[in-house]
Amino acid sequence: MTTTETNHPGAEDPSSPPEPENRDGAAETPEGASRADERTVDLPRFRGFQIPALDRAIIMVLPPLLIVGVVIAVILAPDASANLISNLRSFVTGGFTWWFVLYSLIAVAVCVWLCISPLGRIRLGGPKARPAHGNFAWYSMLFACGQGVGLIFWSLAEPMMLRDGAPVASDMGNAGQSGIIWTYFHWGPTAWAMYCVVAICLAYSHHNLGKTLTFREATVDILPAAARRPAGVVIELLAIIATVLGLATSFGFAAMQFSSGLNAFTGVASGPLVWMIVIVVLGTLTAISAFMGVNKGMKRISELNSMLSIVLVVGVFVFGPTIFILSNMFQTFGGFIASFPAMSFWTEAETAGSGAPWDELWNGPWTVFIWCWVIAFSPFVAGFIARISRGRTLREFVLGVTIVPSLIVMVWTAVIASAGIRYDDQNGLVISEAVNEDLSVALFRMLEMVPGIGILLIIMATVLVATYYVTSLDSGTYALAEFVSAPKKSGPAFRVVLVISIATVAAVLLSLGGAAVVDTVQTGTIIGAFPFSFVIILMIANLIRRLRSRNAAVVRTEREINDPEPRPEDEFVDEDGIPDPKRGVGEGTFVPPQTIRRHDDRRDDYR
Repeated sequence: MTTTETNHPGAEDPSSPPEPENRDGAAETPEGASRADERTVDLPRFRGFQIPALDRAIIMVLPPLLIVGVVIAVILAPDASANLISNLRSFVTGGFTWWFVLYSLIAVAVCVWLCISPLGRIRLGGPKARPAHGNFAWYSMLFACGQGVGLIFWSLAEPMMLRDGAPVASDMGNAGQSGIIWTYFHWGPTAWAMYCVVAICLAYSHHNLGKTLTFREATVDILPAAARRPAGVVIELLAIIATVLGLATSFGFAAMQFSSGLNAFTGVASGPLVWMIVIVVLGTLTAISAFMGVNKGMKRISELNSMLSIVLVVGVFVFGPTIFILSNMFQTFGGFIASFPAMSFWTEAETAGSGAPWDELWNGPWTVFIWCWVIAFSPFVAGFIARISRGRTLREFVLGVTIVPSLIVMVWTAVIASAGIRYDDQNGLVISEAVNEDLSVALFRMLEMVPGIGILLIIMATVLVATYYVTSLDSGTYALAEFVSAPKKSGPAFRVVLVISIATVAAVLLSLGGAAVVDTVQTGTIIGAFPFSFVIILMIANLIRRLRSRNAAVVRTEREINDPEPRPEDEFVDEDGIPDPKRGVGEGTFVPPQTIRRHDDRRDDYR
């Protein structure tokens, strides 16, 4: 077996210290632990389905071909591609805004249900599992892969773009208030609930039922038997394509945004050469992090992100317009609470079916755009969150993934946006003008106005752009590796190859077409979120079905799948933990644990 899990007398005690996690999500034996406490068992035991060779070949070969085809089409005919994608986006926005609103409401409702239901006591990984990461590391990693780099820019750019007023939320005579309230909404509880509900579907399927950490295994159970195989292939193709294109286009924008930050304190002009250098540097850092694994790579960079973010926001708060920030924070928090129901249900009904272009509708560039982006990023964000959350109860999972990050988002936005609005008013709206010219420079224009430490904050924000994107790309390659290789386990070398591939796509897009091509492909990825949203709804329905039908037999199965005691069946698995069906070991079949003989406080080798 390839991983180890510790089984100690305090395993049933919730106060027992957490165990470190290895790259595959199972717990590792702490240094210095006696061999008597070691268990060479890879948990959860695999009880999923091995994908047929033909299906595996399709999943591995078709996405690269489709992605190359899309990139070539956009580069050869950028105007025609942009027009086609724009027309499709207008069709989705004009006719299906109600659907995205309903989707977001379903996500919130499911999260609330899991919090108040007795089912919230279910523990991911069985009753003996304990969190492998401390809370600070866990929050740092899930926030870094979910929103970090996007929030750095939109926390100021969105309020500035909406400072002249926005629907539903009232300004009440306070310039920019409605924009800040909508930023809370777009980046706060609802967005995180949309990530959370997808992550919990994957996490329960994997940690408790022994399925692979893939969308197909979390979804197809609810379908008729004859439809499961083809549906599984289509679902996995959609997830892989969304992940690759989303990461590649975001990589392109991250390179441009990092270059803008570099220009703010070095004077180095942003351009194609600088973009390529940034891609190589960030790609190298990500490859190192992916090779080192979650515990050593992603975890450490995420914790660095969190500490730098705290220093940045505290610096703006202390050295900026502190009294105004505090006052605006309380006022906008209250406005958000009052406006939340109306914003959640607002569909801009007066424009529905009008045939107007998406950019002439308010929801087109805002709510529909952002919800589509969240859906498109769900495969890798939710997949990674699910992987690192073994040992937490469903209630703890939901609260941790929705409430804590949302509070961080709101405090961050309140500080950054309030300072930006005050400085904008005091300096002839120069930040608003900068936003209209280039979104990526907005934050840096504000930071340079912070007295005394502006240049230090600019350097810190530039570093955060890089490290936040490294963690996003790192988490994405983990999820992508799982989608492509499952049920086989991917090694660190394979994840490095994925990083190189994604960086190469980003470099090609920027070098051949620049920002316009990257923007077109990114918008196309958002359009792909529309069909994928139906897959997620189906997966949510399957989760509800699984939880409502959870009986004593299912509970026993969950415990046996996650029993750390070695069993004879464990001898009949390959190097990836896949059991041999010829020996009668498969889904739902178990044999009792073997008695372990001990002497001199040491365990005999398993026979």
